[in-house]
Amino acid sequence: MENDIGLDAQKPKDACSSDKCPWHGHLKLRGRIFKGTVVSSKPANTAIITWNYYHYIPKYERYERKKTRKAAHNPVCISAKAGDIVRIAECRRLSKTKSFVIFEKVGGTK
Repeated sequence: MENDIGLDAQKPKDACSSDKCPWHGHLKLRGRIFKGTVVSSKPANTAIITWNYYHYIPKYERYERKKTRKAAHNPVCISAKAGDIVRIAECRRLSKTKSFVIFEKVGGTK
């Protein structure tokens, strides 16, 4: 049984039986969507995603480089590894640090 997650995304080829999967479980997606690179996938069912951006400082009329790291649920059917480019979406709180889930793998390992 595959759900319509309400976003324009590629469905994963593999299947899983997890309730915390937006494609095969009962997890609803809402809120913000980000695209980033997987830095680590060592914790169980978790991936650390990072992305870079620029922040303008008016006093110096310059930009500074910043980065954000988020922990996201990594479903078995997607199983993103370090170096993969993924899209994550906000969902309900899954644990103390996870309130995002990977719903699409955009690019492979570099």
